[in-house]
Amino acid sequence: MLTLTETASTVVKSIIDRDPNVNDGALRIASGTSERDFAIAVVSGPEPGDDLVESDGARVFLEQGASQALGDKTLDAQVSETGSVTFALVPQG
Repeated sequence: MLTLTETASTVVKSIIDRDPNVNDGALRIASGTSERDFAIAVVSGPEPGDDLVESDGARVFLEQGASQALGDKTLDAQVSETGSVTFALVPQG
């Protein structure tokens, strides 16, 4: 199952907290057009069949295809000086 670094957990919580339209929301990761392409969105709840990953209060819903593709990965995040966020997937160690 996908895991999150401490930094990724903090960033995910921050992104969710900034969206006034989402209460008790999560980040949702869905598979895209290729094996290495994923769509990320802030959502209020899961879609049918989504898996839930929780880490330090951060919640991530994984669409089934994304869950399978990311099962052996860790989500990390970096925040630039300008505040832009970059997510990275690294192998679980």
